[in-house]
Amino acid sequence: MSPLDRTGLRTYRLQARKSKVKVEGFARPHVAGSTVAEFLEGLPKYLAAQDILQVASAIVEARANGRMVIMSMGAHVIKVGLSPIVMDLMREGWICALATNGAGMVHDFEIAWAGHTSEEVDEGLSDGSFGMAEETATVLNEMINTGVGLGEGLGEAVGKRLSEARAPHVENSLLACAWELKRPVTVHVAIGTDIHHLHPQANGASLGEGSYRDFMRFCERVTMLEGGVYLNVGSAVILPEVFLKAVSLARNLGHPLRRITTVNLDFIQHYRPMNNVVRRPTLLGGKGIAITGHHEIMVPLLAAAIKEKAWKEKISPMRSDTP
Repeated sequence: MSPLDRTGLRTYRLQARKSKVKVEGFARPHVAGSTVAEFLEGLPKYLAAQDILQVASAIVEARANGRMVIMSMGAHVIKVGLSPIVMDLMREGWICALATNGAGMVHDFEIAWAGHTSEEVDEGLSDGSFGMAEETATVLNEMINTGVGLGEGLGEAVGKRLSEARAPHVENSLLACAWELKRPVTVHVAIGTDIHHLHPQANGASLGEGSYRDFMRFCERVTMLEGGVYLNVGSAVILPEVFLKAVSLARNLGHPLRRITTVNLDFIQHYRPMNNVVRRPTLLGGKGIAITGHHEIMVPLLAAAIKEKAWKEKISPMRSDTP
């Protein structure tokens, strides 16, 4: 059998071909002493480097137009020391509403009350001491039971009482900061997933009622997301499921949510965030963006990009922080 005859193969000039990568989009090496803005401008013009700048631009544009920006976050964001970054974005008006899960509430409480959190689970589980911190059992449950009894949701109940008690490290509490700023802060709990549920002071009725009130408050903010941005940072199951139901409820009530930007930022891209945050809510319009990276690097980078974008374009967030 004779070899394939390739003498008639058609070719074209390389310069005439469309290409995805051009030297104009290459990164620029960092120069010692240069600014954060110069660093950001030197990032390559491809993939995630541009995605994170696009997210920053969407947030700046949304807030310049008085639109809603919601950040939902898992507890890991707190555990890697990012509370000051998130609080700063809330204070400046870039984040309008905050949502977390039950673990986020626990770690925020422990940081505010003791200045430390995140126990050694392997060690504590072997002798049954895991989850048995006295203050988390008594004080946190009492805050929840008292606040919910007064008609509050979980986020408000804990944030308000941490602030009023002037907890030793309250300046590092996201819940207290949100309450002091009068920003909606909601906590979405799955019964049995958090250490304070183990204790006799825990009241299932309070946890359920408080979390449901927070769900309704969260849904109210989601109805305002047209032209806005929704960020899911580090929650793989609970908050993506909560957001999906809130979007359905909002649309059923006549809020189309056709022009929204949704973002999932995590160090692993999971099924639910990719579908319930990035893909499904933006099928009617808008844009879904997935960014993969460690929170302790990517969240400060995003915060810096927001500030530099706003500073460059002389944009300030409209101060109606809960539109």
